[in-house]
Amino acid sequence: MHYFAVQVWTGHEQDYIRQLERDQGFAENFHIYLPTRKLNLRKLGKLKAVEQPVFPGYVFLEAPDAVLDRNLRWQLRTCNHFIRLLPATNQPRPLVDKDRLLLSHFISLHRPADTSKVYFDENDRIVVVEGALKGLEGCIVKVNRRKGRVKVLLDMCGSAFSLDLGFETIERADKSSADKGSAEQHEST
Repeated sequence: MHYFAVQVWTGHEQDYIRQLERDQGFAENFHIYLPTRKLNLRKLGKLKAVEQPVFPGYVFLEAPDAVLDRNLRWQLRTCNHFIRLLPATNQPRPLVDKDRLLLSHFISLHRPADTSKVYFDENDRIVVVEGALKGLEGCIVKVNRRKGRVKVLLDMCGSAFSLDLGFETIERADKSSADKGSAEQHEST
């Protein structure tokens, strides 16, 4: 399968997808993806879970061929909120392997990218146990422990952008058992 990036108006990604899915022929032959993430936002002292796109302003088309025919390009272009196909609408190309792997990381979650479970090692480095951050540890540029968020720097379709993802700190299993063992050793002496 090949994936193509379609740039649409930011905030109207779902509207664009709904328009395409109304066409039964399109829905039978192609899949369109909008990877999302969940963030807990604090507003006026209250926490609220908000779902946002991982790649704002982009939806991704899965197609069986590496070339989009003229009729399909026309169908994509005539929907409201369309901006362009990447890298150019008249000659779209599928995502390169690096971009396809990043996209499939978020598509494989099958639900909004939820809060990742992490712990901090003895050198105060973040270690991801599970969640959307798994495999993206090298891309983390900033950690905000108070808000439970990390800023991740990603490179997609030749442009870098930052993305906030939530995390939940957990106790490291082997650390807690090691602490118990040392506490028991101190008690016996």
